[in-house]
Amino acid sequence: MERLSKILVTGNLGYIGYILTEELLKNGYEVVGIDTNFYRDDLLYEFNFCKEYVQIKKDIRNISKKDIKDVDSIIHLAALSNDPLGEINPTLTNEINLKGSIRLAKLAKKSKVSRFLFSSSCSIYGETNDDMLNESAPVNPLTAYAHSKVNLEEELSKLSDEVFSPVYLRNGTAYGVSPNIRFDVVVNNLMGWAYTTKEIKILSDGKAWRPIVHIKDITNAFLSLLIEDKEKIHNQAFNVGLNSENYQVKQIAEEIHNLMPDCDVKILGKDNPDQRNYIVNFDKIKKVVHNFKSQWDLKKGIKELYGKFEEISLNEEMFQNKNFTRIKQLKYLLENRYIDDHLYWNKN
Repeated sequence: MERLSKILVTGNLGYIGYILTEELLKNGYEVVGIDTNFYRDDLLYEFNFCKEYVQIKKDIRNISKKDIKDVDSIIHLAALSNDPLGEINPTLTNEINLKGSIRLAKLAKKSKVSRFLFSSSCSIYGETNDDMLNESAPVNPLTAYAHSKVNLEEELSKLSDEVFSPVYLRNGTAYGVSPNIRFDVVVNNLMGWAYTTKEIKILSDGKAWRPIVHIKDITNAFLSLLIEDKEKIHNQAFNVGLNSENYQVKQIAEEIHNLMPDCDVKILGKDNPDQRNYIVNFDKIKKVVHNFKSQWDLKKGIKELYGKFEEISLNEEMFQNKNFTRIKQLKYLLENRYIDDHLYWNKN
């Protein structure tokens, strides 16, 4: 019998990782998950994977050749995961997101792993004018997080050859339901405020543009790129999202207000414009990756969030749970010395 494809997923217990791991299992893949499990304290709702798989608790900086034995492809999600988090310690962001990832990629190449799908980000485009940016547009990273993404794409490209084939998925700003949800990303954050306080709180002037993408569409992109012909995608970047899903933050708030008209929109940062401002073109992935079909838009996504909030009776205490705001959880682990200053675990 032919062996199933064996996929290593780093960061598989994170926000996107839960959904992606479940979909890989449903599609018959053999999965090895690696996660240091910083965000282990709570889930938004009870969740059990549909099948058993191998789970390794390990920092990506410590991954060994043994961990990737017989792996066919790697999906690399693990990273210090958002812009404010990266600014806590830019040196650590570089050590984990860049150096740890390069080390993993070199191990993968030595082990003859054929495909390396890297979860990059549209945030690398930074501040731009109102042009729609495709994959050939200049990058303008404004944060340590975005710099790490740009630099890793460049380093992976240097490693590419006839065997080792990296692909860079520049995801829009993620949103949607996950057991390990993040409430520190724009759509989920505004929905959480609306549902629990009846106020849609925008902490900037709301004028900045963001491309948004549902986590199930991100998952679909990874699954599609796993099976796409190598010559069509080798050593290439793909923006992941839909052209119609570029929104100003205040437009997202207005759409939520339409769903929950009893909520008031509060623009709290009129004198605090958001520097990150970019509109992204997503034509390439639709043209090149035939199995990729985006199935979510903002209206459908906020209805899904609303339904889950109703199901679990989300309240403000749950919404403010440190586990669902990455910077809060890391600060808690640091202050209580569960992790050391280099973000390694002291005790379990």
